[in-house]
Amino acid sequence: MANPRSPLEPPDGPDMLTHRASGILLHPTSLPTPFGIGDFGPAAERFVDWLAGAGQRYWQVLPLVPTAEEASPYQSPSAFAGNPLLISPQRLHEDGLLTETELSAAVVPGAEWHSRVDFQQAAPRKMALLELAVSRWREQSADHPLHSEYEEFVRREAEWLEPHAQFMALREANHGAWWPRWERYVDADCRPTPAAFTDLSHRLDFHRRLQFLFARQWLRLRDHAHRRGVQIIGDVPIYVSHDSADVWANRRWFQLDARGLPTHVAGVPPDYFSDTGQLWNNPLYDWNALQRDGYRWWIRRLQAALRAVDLVRLDHFRGFESYWSVPAGETTAVNGHWVPGPADDFLKALRDTVARPDGNLPIIAEDLGLITAEVHALRRRFDLPGMNVLQFRLPGSETDPPFRLDEFEPNSVVYTGTHDNDTVAGWFLTDIAPYPERLARLRTITPCDPRRIAWEFVELAWKCSSLLAMAPLQDILGLGHEARMNTPGTFGEEFGNWQWKFVPGMLTDEVQHQLRLLTLATGRA
Repeated sequence: MANPRSPLEPPDGPDMLTHRASGILLHPTSLPTPFGIGDFGPAAERFVDWLAGAGQRYWQVLPLVPTAEEASPYQSPSAFAGNPLLISPQRLHEDGLLTETELSAAVVPGAEWHSRVDFQQAAPRKMALLELAVSRWREQSADHPLHSEYEEFVRREAEWLEPHAQFMALREANHGAWWPRWERYVDADCRPTPAAFTDLSHRLDFHRRLQFLFARQWLRLRDHAHRRGVQIIGDVPIYVSHDSADVWANRRWFQLDARGLPTHVAGVPPDYFSDTGQLWNNPLYDWNALQRDGYRWWIRRLQAALRAVDLVRLDHFRGFESYWSVPAGETTAVNGHWVPGPADDFLKALRDTVARPDGNLPIIAEDLGLITAEVHALRRRFDLPGMNVLQFRLPGSETDPPFRLDEFEPNSVVYTGTHDNDTVAGWFLTDIAPYPERLARLRTITPCDPRRIAWEFVELAWKCSSLLAMAPLQDILGLGHEARMNTPGTFGEEFGNWQWKFVPGMLTDEVQHQLRLLTLATGRA
């Protein structure tokens, strides 16, 4: 494939939400492929084509970063790198890096027709293929067509790429241990020794090449989406994992002690849903240190994200106004306290560096949860669209007024649900149907079968006053609880988090036509 531009050049496209439009939330891992996990290959391009045919202008994805043991894209060893599991073996075959036989041997039998990602099978097979592809690429060295592109990529992305490659190689050399416990190839401060750069040079090279292959394939897919009139919405979590290249290489920007361990961690306070709050355990930022540096790390992070996508959803936006700080070592979030965040000063720095030509920040503020008037005011001062979730608004309490289609600010995004919600059909069966008083308050839709309820929620979202309407693909298809993507606060294989994927045949012409008609009728095409 000939690249029209270097990997991760800023995309062309609209500056911000300026007209009524709609789109679908689907993480690429949820695409059906023969390799057990969705990727950037032919299935992704077919999905884009289906979206375009349905009149959809946006595809929203979860963070595209590498994942750890629980497969959550919100706990990653890097805030900048891409997930190697999303690299398409079929595209590597097209590049001459894999043979047809090798491709066939990596197929997970029946995987395309399974509605769950089997990470235990898919990940080792995919990584073995990637090792093989990189090894073949090395053998061809400077003669391979990718070589000059790769060298330019390494030079351009060195600021984050080198720490990432070092972190991954050192973690492998230390058998996956948490970085404060590393013993091999590091000094007393857990920094790489000179021997690391010689003995681990092969692994450093491997991780650099993986990131190039990821970026190249993503560019191809993103450009295909743009040609079909589909823009990409990315996702930037506010916090990063302590066990990450970001914290390991930039300790001065986090609240850590002399050993590199967190002194305070992130979470949210007790509320109606939890007597003990939520303890996330991510290290908190040292915002004073970041401010002295001109918020450089954050600016680089947003710039990198916006070179890859058209808009970003900025997770836990309220944490920039004030954040819940919990002393490290606590077992719940009860003993935390609110600390003022960087607020206007931070957002002004972003506006000066990452705003589009019209002056708008290409950011959607995730303003769900415990949101104060101060948080809303901060968002509005910078003209950032917020989020509305119909599952949180309906059916409402006995004292709530009836839902109105025009009650949301136009400069906002309305969702039927998010990746953290149950599907609408699953939510209806679990949280609404068993309770007559809730069912009676569901005034805006016609109680009937769950699949129909899901479509009525889609219709409601598309009719709303929000400029952008989004729905998880599961709600477009009317799928139940079995298709839920994530249940917050749960861990382990039995919960099936991050595993759902659709199977061939679900994206029918009938569903596409139905969605296109709705999109046209509501002025979102």
